[in-house]
Amino acid sequence: MTLDRFVKIKYREEEDKIERLVEILRELGLDCARTIEEKVDLQFDALKNLRENLKDDELFIKLVIANALVSYQLSGKGEDWWWEFSGYFSKNPPERITEAYTQFLPNSRTNRRLVAGKLKRIERVEPFLESLSMDELGDYYFNGMERLRDDLARTMKAKKSAKTIVFAVKMFGYAGRIAFNAFVPYPMALEIPDDVRINAYTKRFTSEPPVSFWNRIAERTGIPPLHIDSILWPVLGGKEEVLGRLKAHCQKAELVLELRRL
Repeated sequence: MTLDRFVKIKYREEEDKIERLVEILRELGLDCARTIEEKVDLQFDALKNLRENLKDDELFIKLVIANALVSYQLSGKGEDWWWEFSGYFSKNPPERITEAYTQFLPNSRTNRRLVAGKLKRIERVEPFLESLSMDELGDYYFNGMERLRDDLARTMKAKKSAKTIVFAVKMFGYAGRIAFNAFVPYPMALEIPDDVRINAYTKRFTSEPPVSFWNRIAERTGIPPLHIDSILWPVLGGKEEVLGRLKAHCQKAELVLELRRL
């Protein structure tokens, strides 16, 4: 239990910057977030590639969840890691996920840190994933992404706000969108992953903790936090290919790039 539940903490705020941030996000809206996710994010392309090659939607979705849970402390760019994952499992469809990762992770180019701990995470989540039918995965996607977060947190013995848990639900959302051919927005209750880049960017606006700050911004703009994360991703990542795709596919690219200058 934290003290700020009882005492109103006064955080430093750059009010003009926050107001401009809200204006830009309102103008961009959910449609822009979706465009960035589906047309700009190289990770989305990696998942489409894997699904086309696996031709097994249940295995596809389960692999994406498992992979997201070990997508931390990378030794390469996130986009490169997801393409490595996509390429490997496109050629090596697994019968058992844990067994497959004992071959994949130790030889990875882009995720070779903390391998033993990551393999334990895969081992922990596999029984939960094995227990799920395609109907249950569909129910999580259409009716219960928050339930998936809660169930993953329980399975992994982690906090619901843990960034790998939240990120796993975000990538599950991508996989579900591809497998079920339907767009379901992320629920407002799913918080933004509190990673290094979001933490640093938040400090431009406030001394408030990132998760609570972006929850407030989400309420003001009507854009769920995980979709705000998508809008901020090309701004904070800076990969040239990503910026090129942003300009090619997003009519409001210059507005997105203004976020970089705030």
